[in-house]
Amino acid sequence: MNLATARTNHGRLIAANIAKRYKSGPATSPAAAQPKHKDRFNYNRSSLLSFDDDPQQHASYKRVTARELAAYRTPPRKVKMLARDFIHDSLYNPNYGYFPKNATIFSSDAPFDFTQLHDLAHFQDQVARRYVEYGIVPAPGEGPGRQVWHTPTELFKPWYGQAIAQSLVSEYMVRYFPYEDFIIYEMGAGNGTLAQNILDYLRDHYPEVYERTRYRIIEISKPLAEAQRQRLLPHHPCVEIFNKNVFEWDTYVPAPCFFLALEVIDNFPHDVIRYDLNDLKPYQGIISIDDQGDFTELYEPVHDPLIRQFLQFRSEVGHESPALTSPWLKYPSLRSLYRSAPFAPNVTSKPEFIPTRILTFLKILRQNFPLHRLLLSDFSSLPDTMPGYNAPVVQTRFRDTMVPVETFMVQPGYFDIFFPTSFELLRDMYELVMSKPLSALRLPDKSNPIISTPSGPIEADNLRPSPAAPNVGGRLGANFFTPKGRRPSRAGQTSNMGLTVGEAKASICTHQEFMQQYANLDATRLRNGDNPLLDYYRNVKFLY
Repeated sequence: MNLATARTNHGRLIAANIAKRYKSGPATSPAAAQPKHKDRFNYNRSSLLSFDDDPQQHASYKRVTARELAAYRTPPRKVKMLARDFIHDSLYNPNYGYFPKNATIFSSDAPFDFTQLHDLAHFQDQVARRYVEYGIVPAPGEGPGRQVWHTPTELFKPWYGQAIAQSLVSEYMVRYFPYEDFIIYEMGAGNGTLAQNILDYLRDHYPEVYERTRYRIIEISKPLAEAQRQRLLPHHPCVEIFNKNVFEWDTYVPAPCFFLALEVIDNFPHDVIRYDLNDLKPYQGIISIDDQGDFTELYEPVHDPLIRQFLQFRSEVGHESPALTSPWLKYPSLRSLYRSAPFAPNVTSKPEFIPTRILTFLKILRQNFPLHRLLLSDFSSLPDTMPGYNAPVVQTRFRDTMVPVETFMVQPGYFDIFFPTSFELLRDMYELVMSKPLSALRLPDKSNPIISTPSGPIEADNLRPSPAAPNVGGRLGANFFTPKGRRPSRAGQTSNMGLTVGEAKASICTHQEFMQQYANLDATRLRNGDNPLLDYYRNVKFLY
């Protein structure tokens, strides 16, 4: 069965038998005179298949972006967009998106007293009881109800946040104290629990560091940003909250800082590609929405500059597409034989999801936070993913039960869409982006440019040069982030994160390894000796 084009109706798969092809004709044909990048459709012409779609209908739809859709008050009709724009709109549209309208982060007033719990089963029972008290079960007729999920920050507060704080302050004391302020940026701070736990810990255990701490939150959700203000500002005046999308960040921060991205990038939108079995060229996925609100997945040659850049960078770091690892794909004769079989698809059978928005995030760090230190954590693998390579979990909670589906083309606002991360690819891409000159990161298409350094005012206290690194206030050379350009280590001294001070490399560790190094494990040990802080989140890794 050909799978390159699929249709869904609010999450129900209703057709999946149309293959991506392309129109052909002489150079003088009307098709050859079409504007550049016009959508091309060539349906499987087999008489054994029937189709409802008219290719010209989809070609006539307006192409939109997630930024344009942010002004829509209801899900759009008769438009088409890249897969990443569709996923972003489904999750983050301020009027009907999943996070602004339905999602809630589980939180309880009091932390668990782990030392009084018998074993992991007892802990799970306590979590379930608090979920019921939280009121996640919808009343009849209310639809799926509130979408509640938990995070390690909330389950293990304050101990998880204290472990993060200890890792940051250990690095700060070695690298920058007493020359620089302790500046922390947190992206997507949720309920503000992590920020509160970190700042409480610094105030109580490192008062001299707390006096120099400036904690800045970048939060896309207006309700969450307001909740963070109410929770944090009365106790920690060092907090600043910026209610904006991190992808629209346009302030240059030349001072050394730490950047936290915990449990965030799994919801970064991805693009979808498949490969033509004739020549293995990639095709980008387009989601078309008709006048009835039904979705059609279409493919066209890759011309989006961000997708092109991701594929180029991935090749530069030596990573191969997982969709092309089958040995038979390397031989044109075998591909041709396979294509000659009845009903054989003309593209790779499963979609590949590529983290283009993560690449955008890395470029923003390189451009606007030149002296940052990244601490990132998220899922390295996930169960119940939809079919595909690096595919997401798409699920909703209904009557206290998680319901996964097998397509990301679902009713916007009702489903969480979250991805696993290849930390090895992320590490290599991060190091590559940090080593490139800014000119090599800009996109040729103005629709997706990297943010340029603003000519407007910059905070005065950030303009002073850093004694810990060269040329902080000026433009950075191409080799700044390489070991040659970075500040040399202090007599071979290593930081508590395991790196030589000033080294531009990133490291990966598991959630368990990170907690074993920085957490107070006695505080989360159960009476039988088990430790849920170590036993939970086995599919989570850290990049630092």
